[in-house]
Amino acid sequence: MIELEGVPELIDPVMVAAFEGWNDAGDAASTAVAHLEKEWKGEVFAALDAEDYYDFQVNRPTVFLEDGVRKITWPTTRLSVVRVGGDKPRDLVLVRGIEPSMRWRSFCNELLGFAHELGVELVVVLGALLGDTPHTRPVPVSGVTSDPDLARTMNLEETRYEGPTGIVGILQEACTHAGVPAVSLWAAVPHYVSQPPNPKATLALLNRLEDLIDLRIPLGELAEDARAWQLGVDQLAAEDSEVAEYVQSLEEARDTAELPEASGEAIAREFERYLRRRDGGGGPVAGGHATDGGEGPPFLRDPGTGGRTKPPRSPRPTGEEDGGSGPEDSSGGSSEG
Repeated sequence: MIELEGVPELIDPVMVAAFEGWNDAGDAASTAVAHLEKEWKGEVFAALDAEDYYDFQVNRPTVFLEDGVRKITWPTTRLSVVRVGGDKPRDLVLVRGIEPSMRWRSFCNELLGFAHELGVELVVVLGALLGDTPHTRPVPVSGVTSDPDLARTMNLEETRYEGPTGIVGILQEACTHAGVPAVSLWAAVPHYVSQPPNPKATLALLNRLEDLIDLRIPLGELAEDARAWQLGVDQLAAEDSEVAEYVQSLEEARDTAELPEASGEAIAREFERYLRRRDGGGGPVAGGHATDGGEGPPFLRDPGTGGRTKPPRSPRPTGEEDGGSGPEDSSGGSSEG
């Protein structure tokens, strides 16, 4: 039974969800939701029963001491609410947890029950996958939906993915069947530097989310963390000429593939985004804007050809134990949803 006592009436609520595990390469997606919760001081109002959905031999509980008393934290999924004021107030229902071990349909139905009771108008599920993308370029983020009308009105891709899926894909399809508009945003994380955290990918997801829901997002120190992450990868890679050649090939492939995108329409869209953020449109913000870091719109900045880092000896395209991802393709990963 769902009890929502104490939750105020929400304004144009959007549910934003992310799950640790197979759909969360570099912990980029779950960190994005954690960032929203921290910056906007989200208040947890519900948690799913851990015994219904998790195998504790896969996701083990943890023991900690609080004022000398031993307590246990169980792996689960929690929901919180953040109230966003300003000229365009819009509230968020944040869902953050671990990909469930079992009963996925019941899991999605329970989340949709909360969405219905709270009057959620849109569900956005964040994911991250491993891809053949260079760390020196802006992180590719694709937005996909199963709804043709939503794809057209929100300038998204209509998903054509076929293959293994995770809870992100299952939740999006559950939303579609329930008549709830749903979108998945996928960030491509370089497979050769997949270890978490990846603040640059987290920043890119927040950037795309900001545009999607027309809401300014406070960044805190995230932009600086993203710059430090890239500099760190550059420094680690500077000693290996073989890896340098490998990343250069990724850069060339990426730049060639994106040449058609350098159109007047694409440039105008980026410049409008930059002006909107610079002029303070879309509500209050603290600590910066959701860009890839630096000054000016992204298309006016030098993408950089900095150092590289060494690929793993036998990179795996998927796997929960290394923050794995969905299926990939040579252009930076194919997104599902």
